[in-house]
Amino acid sequence: MQRIRLRYTKRGRLRFTSHRDFQRAFERALRRAEVPMAYSAGFTPHPKVSYANAAPTGTGSEAEYLEIALTEPRDPERLRILLDESLPAGLDIVEAVEARTSGLADRLTASVWELRLDGVDPGEARRAVDAFQAAETVEVQRLTKNGVRTFDARSAVAGLECVETHSADSSQADRPSDQPCAILRLVVRHVTPAVRPDDVLSGLRAVADLAPPVPAAVTRLAQGLFDEETGTVTDPLAPDREAVTARSTAGPTATATAPA
Repeated sequence: MQRIRLRYTKRGRLRFTSHRDFQRAFERALRRAEVPMAYSAGFTPHPKVSYANAAPTGTGSEAEYLEIALTEPRDPERLRILLDESLPAGLDIVEAVEARTSGLADRLTASVWELRLDGVDPGEARRAVDAFQAAETVEVQRLTKNGVRTFDARSAVAGLECVETHSADSSQADRPSDQPCAILRLVVRHVTPAVRPDDVLSGLRAVADLAPPVPAAVTRLAQGLFDEETGTVTDPLAPDREAVTARSTAGPTATATAPA
């Protein structure tokens, strides 16, 4: 059985698709591309697809990951092209690599987010960020299926700053450009309970009364293993690519002959 790991995006209006919507679209793409999928056993077999840490509905993403199991070997890049052509524009398969290591989900320990705050002056955003960073705890509330839950949004945040760059998500091209706009870069660890970008925005409102006049445009730029020394998020597919490269460059292994 061959395992292929894929990185895909949610861009433009497709950021409003739910994870279940994507699952249905992806399974249709598998059928269209005639991918030789492995199926689970039981009365209702389903394709062996493992999804990892999907972004919330309404947020864009450049770094969503999944893994599929095949019954026949396929070239990862050719498979990527076929699947990408079978999905709607905005749900794009941008990278494919053969799984050579275990524990992809274990390597998704943090995310990098971009929060575009239209109508917010960058100086005001910087003051709010400074107040958030200086706080030891920032309690926020979120409505869950079990009722309202209160938790600390500050402890999971590994980095928060106001930046000058603009989103890679082309969906933001139609956002008003003649109004002030603050762009925040957020690095958040994946903890329990999960701290989401909207929780951080609630925290900024709580500590500095920062309230954007329109909903923030949120895009996940990356997710992977958090490097405590550098404060960066590493590429989760790098170990698989390195293993494939090492195998291809090693060549055939010579067999040692024991002396008679």
